[in-house]
Amino acid sequence: MTQPAKPASQAVPEGHDDLQRSLTNRHIQLIAIGGAIGTGLFMGSGKTISLAGPSIVFVYAIIGIMLFFVMRAMGELLLSNLKYRSFIDFSADLLGPWAGFFTGWTYWFCWIITGIADVIAISAYAQFWFPDIPQWAPAIACVGLLLSLNLLTVKLFGEIEFWFAMIKIVAIVTLVGAGIYMVSTAFTSPAGRTASLANLWSDGGMFPHGAMGFFAGFQIAVFAFVGIELVGTTAAEAKDPEKTLPRAINSIPVRIIIFYVCALIAIMAVTPWRDVVPSKSPFVELFVLAGLPAAAGIINFVVLTSAASSANSGVFSTSRMLFGLALKGDAPRSFGVLSKASVPSRGLLFSCICLLGGAFLMWVIPDLVEAFTLVTTISAILFMFVWSLILLSYIQYRRTRAHLHAASKYRMPGGVVMCVLCLAFFAGILVLLTFEADTRSALIATPIWFAILGAAYAWLRGKRASQALMTPVEIEHAEQTHQA
Repeated sequence: MTQPAKPASQAVPEGHDDLQRSLTNRHIQLIAIGGAIGTGLFMGSGKTISLAGPSIVFVYAIIGIMLFFVMRAMGELLLSNLKYRSFIDFSADLLGPWAGFFTGWTYWFCWIITGIADVIAISAYAQFWFPDIPQWAPAIACVGLLLSLNLLTVKLFGEIEFWFAMIKIVAIVTLVGAGIYMVSTAFTSPAGRTASLANLWSDGGMFPHGAMGFFAGFQIAVFAFVGIELVGTTAAEAKDPEKTLPRAINSIPVRIIIFYVCALIAIMAVTPWRDVVPSKSPFVELFVLAGLPAAAGIINFVVLTSAASSANSGVFSTSRMLFGLALKGDAPRSFGVLSKASVPSRGLLFSCICLLGGAFLMWVIPDLVEAFTLVTTISAILFMFVWSLILLSYIQYRRTRAHLHAASKYRMPGGVVMCVLCLAFFAGILVLLTFEADTRSALIATPIWFAILGAAYAWLRGKRASQALMTPVEIEHAEQTHQA
C-alpha cells in the first residue's frame, strides 16, 4: 500500500518536511558529519600522501578554507528566505528553473557516484579479512544492506546512522590521540620506525615532490570533502535555523582541523610518508606498521562501517532528491510515491540499482585503486559544479536582492570577491585534473552527463510548452493514456 504522489503544485518544502519529521537535530547533525567524513579521507588519503608527501596537510587545509566560504555563502542565502530548504531551491529562484533542474539531478548523480566509490572501498576493506573472495561480492551485499536499511522507518534510519557516524568520529579522535601518545613517548615499531613530528620534514622536507606533487594532491583530496554541504541543508531544516545553521557552518573549521589535518599529521608522524602504501588505507596501515595487528583489524572494521555510513547518507539523500524533483515535475511521478513507512521506496530502489554499477565497474577494472580514482574524480567534478552554482546564486543574490543582504545577520565574509576567488580555485583544480592520465579520462567523460541533462531539460521544456496549449480535458486524457 503506497501513498499517492502529491500534486506538482504543492510546495516542495512541505513534502520535504513530511520526509524529515522523524529526525531530530541530533540525527541530522550526525548524518551531516557522517556524509562529509568518509571514504575520501579513510581510503583516498593514502594516494594523496604518496603524491604530495607531508604538504598534503596544506592541501586539505586550503580546500577546507575555500569550502568554508562556499558554506557561508549558502548560509546567508538560506537565511535570507526561510522558505529555502536547500541550494536547489535558491538556485532555481535566483538563476532560473534550469539551475534547479541541473542542480537537483547533478546532486543526485553526485551521491550515486560517491556511493559507488564507497562500495569499491568496502570491497577493498573486506579483502583485509577475506582476500580470496571476488571483489564484486561485498559490493552487492553492501547495496542490498543499504536498500533494506533505508526501507525502514526514517526514525530508525536516523538512529542507526547516528551511531554509524559516532563510530567514525570516535575512531578519528582515538587515532589522533594514539598519534599524540606515540610521538610523546617516542614509540618505536618492530620495524625500527620511531614516531616523531620530525618525520614530516626529515625526508625531503614538507614538499618532497616539489610544486607539481603539491598540486597533484588536490585531485584526490577534493573528494574527501564531498557532502560537506549536508551540514547547511540539514541545519536549515531544524526548528531554529537562525541559530543552528550558523553554529553548524562555523564549526566546519574545527572539524577540518580535527578530522583532516590532525589525523594526517598523526599518520605521517607515526608512519613516515614514504612508507604509506597508496593502495591501502593509511589508517589501517598505521597500526600494522606499529606492530599492532589486532588494532589494525578493529580500525579496518571502523573504516568499513565509515564507508557504509557515507554510502548510507548518500542513498538517503538521493531518494529524497528524487522525491523533491518528482514534486516539481522534474522527475517521473512514481518517485513521488511514499510507502506506508513514509519512505520514497521507488526512489530508493532506483538509486540502489544504480549503485550496482560499482560492482560492474570492479568487474571491468579489477584494479580497485584505479576504479576508485576514476569515480572519485568524476564525483569531485560534479560536486564542484554544485558548489559553483551556490556561488553563482550568491553573486546573483547580491545583484538583485541587495536589501536582503543589507538586513542579513549572517553575511558571507568577503562577499562577491571571495565568491570569484573560490570559482577561480575550482577552475584551477579542473586544470590540475588534466595532468594525470587517470583523472584526465574522468574529466573527459564528465561532460557526457551534462549533455544528457541538457537534452532532458530541452525535452521537458517542450513537453510543458505543448501541455500549456492543451485544454484540461486533453491533459487528463494524456495522463490517463500515459498511466495505462
